[in-house]
Amino acid sequence: MSNALAIATVTQALALLIENNLRPEIDMAVSVETRKPPAEPPTDPTITVFLYQVTPNPSMRNTGLPSRGPDGRLWTRPTAALDLNYLISAYGEETELVGQRLIGCVVRTLQELPMLPTELIEQAQQRPHLAGSDLAASEQRVRFTPIQMDIDETSKLWGMLHQTPYSVSVTYQGSLVFVDGREEPRPSAPVQQVHPTAAPIGAEPAPAPAPAPEPPKPKPAARRRSTSGRRKGSA
Repeated sequence: MSNALAIATVTQALALLIENNLRPEIDMAVSVETRKPPAEPPTDPTITVFLYQVTPNPSMRNTGLPSRGPDGRLWTRPTAALDLNYLISAYGEETELVGQRLIGCVVRTLQELPMLPTELIEQAQQRPHLAGSDLAASEQRVRFTPIQMDIDETSKLWGMLHQTPYSVSVTYQGSLVFVDGREEPRPSAPVQQVHPTAAPIGAEPAPAPAPAPEPPKPKPAARRRSTSGRRKGSA
């Protein structure tokens, strides 16, 4: 589990993952930036990592709902399970196909290393703006899978980026990312008694059995008097 800085930490770690795995195909300096595609395409080799959508994970949508008792006491910590959708774009000299070469390295990297390494998360957490992130301690690993988008979905995505010219891009989803609530749950009292019951469907459950009475204590045995002297006198 992790705190609210998990989303930004995943974005920064993804940029480091791409930046550290451009060689051997790319032998030039490349700037990997965590930003949306620029309105003015840069001429220098550049890769932008843009988080364009955060959605609840469908399979984990209702697993982390807060649970409270009748007195308002929190039983379990609320947790949000999220999917992060990224648009990764590349820029460079068109005549040398720099953008296409960079995108090829991105695809190769995320195919070879789909799981976000812990050491890159720890490196991302060293940034001043991510101080306090605890994503590296989470047991859940973030995995990246490609998102297949048709022409209509692609045009809608780029249409949201006002006055931003299209550039060769790929889309990936990072899953799962957990964000925990801040309140610590209070432990409930241990179970004192268990009264299992069984009843047909629709019938009212049988009342709990009364405790068994304690067995009566045995009475002390009566002391028998000796009759040996009486028998001697009568003789």
